[in-house]
Amino acid sequence: MQAQPQQQLTHYKETASQTGGPYVHIGLAPQQAGFEIFQNNFGHVLTRPDTPGERIRIEGTVYDGLGLPMRDVLLEIWQADGEGHYAHPADPKPSSFRGWGRTGADFDTGLYTFETIKPGAVPAADGRPQAPHIAVWVVARGINMGLHTRIYFSDEQAANERDPVLTGIEWVSRRKTLIAQREQRGAETVYRFDIRIQGQGGAEDLETVFFDI
Repeated sequence: MQAQPQQQLTHYKETASQTGGPYVHIGLAPQQAGFEIFQNNFGHVLTRPDTPGERIRIEGTVYDGLGLPMRDVLLEIWQADGEGHYAHPADPKPSSFRGWGRTGADFDTGLYTFETIKPGAVPAADGRPQAPHIAVWVVARGINMGLHTRIYFSDEQAANERDPVLTGIEWVSRRKTLIAQREQRGAETVYRFDIRIQGQGGAEDLETVFFDI
């Protein structure tokens, strides 16, 4: 029997990685970058005049590892309506509320905003109730993969203390990085939610908790 020639193994170098940007706005939020590409632009206003629920504004700044505002960052949010139902066919009572928004930080100030409604409580996969929350996705130049986190609400303390995701974070001190602080500005309800890509180690600038999804 003739011996088969031994195959030589070829070693390849790892393909170089690339971060999202600096053209992330042109592709995902072109209107903000001054380009009129889409007939219907995705925006930061999720509500319509007839949308039921408590109107709220979410605003904040995304900070980099040096503690500086990131001005080229883009955020997307996904949430339930005021009764805790999603605009998804798998929901037992699919909502007419879109529940999804996209925005970029202001190029000058670094401030991002969303105009939406406060979501209701939704059940977890095992049926346990989750506190009202909003899912957030963050992408920017310098971030190899989009970052996933959540926004909870400071005036939902009792629900937050029972939430299976929030209480599952073993670093108790870092749970507060997911809590948006409520402010009342006249008739407007505002929740402030800053995101820190990397913390500086102090009590007031801990790194935001991100989820591996």
